[in-house]
Amino acid sequence: MRGRLLRAALLVLRLAVAAVLVYAGWVKLRQPPLLFALEVDSYQLLPSWAVLALAYALPWVELGLGLWLASGLAAAWSATAATLLLGTFFGVVLRTYLKGLEINCGCFGPSEPLTRWTVVRDGLLVVMALVTAAGAWWQRRRRAA
Repeated sequence: MRGRLLRAALLVLRLAVAAVLVYAGWVKLRQPPLLFALEVDSYQLLPSWAVLALAYALPWVELGLGLWLASGLAAAWSATAATLLLGTFFGVVLRTYLKGLEINCGCFGPSEPLTRWTVVRDGLLVVMALVTAAGAWWQRRRRAA
């Protein structure tokens, strides 16, 4: 019974993280890439060419990673990739928040200000992805044994 509950909880976490990634990618794909590029540029981290490349590529990466994670195929690897991506986002958002830059985060489309809530939300997403990845690796190891 306990094992079944754990598997169900890991499934719910995996699907929740996947849904967030799919939604974030989808919202960004529905806006002009140059609008998202302006939001990426406001973080003041990348040269212009990288900002534009990221603005075009990131929504597809998020969408693809979310669908891969939702599929359950190679769940340990997709959850690890999601953890790395969300961890990177968290680090960038935290750095920007601590620097006091008042920008739109660009996380879920235009006009979403970067606030304390953004930092908390992104931190929770990283924790969810990390637990999902750890659980997927644990399940993979148990199946192999």
